[in-house]
Amino acid sequence: MNISPWIFLGVLAIGARLAAGLTPEESKIAALVDTEQARFAADLEAAVRIDSATENLAGVRRLSDDFGRQLTELGFAYRFAELPAATGRAGHLVAERKGTKGKRVLLIGHLDTVYPGGDFRREGDIVHGSGVNDMKGGNVVLIAALRALHAAGALADTQIIVVMTGDEEAVGHPVEVTRRELFDAAARSEVALAFESAVGRTGTVARRGSASWALEVQGITGHSSGIFSAAMGSGAAFELARILQGFHDQLRPLDGLTISPALVVAGVEAELSRTDGKVSGKTNIIPQRALAQGDLRTVSAEQLAEAQARMLAVTKQNLPRTSAKLAFSERYPAMPPTPANYALLAQLDQASRDLGLGEITAYDPRARGAGDIAFVSPPLPGLDGLGLDGKGAHTRNESADLRLAPELVKRAAVLIYRLTR
Repeated sequence: MNISPWIFLGVLAIGARLAAGLTPEESKIAALVDTEQARFAADLEAAVRIDSATENLAGVRRLSDDFGRQLTELGFAYRFAELPAATGRAGHLVAERKGTKGKRVLLIGHLDTVYPGGDFRREGDIVHGSGVNDMKGGNVVLIAALRALHAAGALADTQIIVVMTGDEEAVGHPVEVTRRELFDAAARSEVALAFESAVGRTGTVARRGSASWALEVQGITGHSSGIFSAAMGSGAAFELARILQGFHDQLRPLDGLTISPALVVAGVEAELSRTDGKVSGKTNIIPQRALAQGDLRTVSAEQLAEAQARMLAVTKQNLPRTSAKLAFSERYPAMPPTPANYALLAQLDQASRDLGLGEITAYDPRARGAGDIAFVSPPLPGLDGLGLDGKGAHTRNESADLRLAPELVKRAAVLIYRLTR
C-alpha cells in the first residue's frame, strides 16, 4: 500500500484548522497536571513492580484492581471482566462513567507485558522495567489525564469507558470471547483513544495487523551419510531453511510488511510451544522433524491475503522426501487510515499547539505494530500513540523518560475535555 495519500489527507485536515487558545477551564486542567508529577512517577513505579506478564493471571488481576481503585476514586464504576479458563487469559479492566455531555469516549489500554515484571529502576528521569512504556506508562498517562479532569470538575455528566485488556501482548482465543468487552464498549461509544507508547510528537492514525504462523516440516531420518540420496532425500532441516528463505524473498518486497521467524527447531524429535521448544537428535542423524513459528505484520487485509498466498505457494515446492504444513492464526486486524482518524489527529494537534507544546504529525504506520484499537477502529474514529514515550519495548531493556509525561498527560486531558463538551 502506498501511504502518501494518508499523509496528504492528514495535511488537509490539519491545514483546515483555525487557531484557538486554551479556555480558562483548560488552563486549569493543564495546571493541575503540573501539580501531579511526583504522583505520576510513584504510580508508574507501583504498576511496574506488579508482575503482570500475560501468563501471570493473578498479576494481571492484581494490576487491574489497583488501576480500578484509582478509577473508582474518579467516579468510575469498575469491574474485572474475567475470561473463561479455557482461554488461558485472566481478563480485562472495565470502568465506566455514565453521562450525556459531548461525545461518548472509549479509552483503551492493556495490563499485560511481554516479559515478567517486578523490577523497577530509576536513573534520574529515566525509568527502567517491564511495561514502563508498553504500556503501564500509557495506562498511567490515561489515569493521570482523567485525574486532572476530575479535579477540575470536568468529568461531570460525561460518558467515558476505560477498557484495559489483560492479553494484548498475546491475545487469547477465540477473539469473539476475549474481545467481547471491547466490542461491547465500542458499541456504546463514538470515538476511541488508545494509550500505546507515543513516538515523539506524533499520533497514530493507522496500525498494521498481526498474524501468527506455524510451519511443520517432515522428512526421512537415518544415517547422516545418506542425506541427498533417493531413499533419504534432503531432510527436514534443509526443507525448513528453503521455506524460510522463500518467505524472505517473496515477502520482503511488499511495502510495509514484516515477517519474523521467532522460534525454530529441528531434530529427530522436535516440539514448540508459544514461548519455548525442545529438540533431540545427534549430529550423525538426519533430522526428521523441523518446526518454526513466527509473526506476520501487514498494512491491510488485502496485503495479508497476498502474503498468505505467497507463503503457501513456497511451502508446496518441497525438496525430495519432505513435506510441509503451514497454518495461520490472525491476532489483530489492520487499523486503516480514515478521514475521521485524521480529524482526530487534527484535534490532538490543535490541543498541543494551544498548550504551547508544538505540532503533532501522523506517525508512519509501517513502523507501528498491532494494537487493540484495531478491533474497534473502524467503525469508530480512532487515534493511538497517546501513552508514555520510551525505548526497548518487547525487550529486557525497556525504558521511558519521565520528563515527557506532563506534556503527554496535558495533551490527552485537553483532547478528552474537548471531545466531551
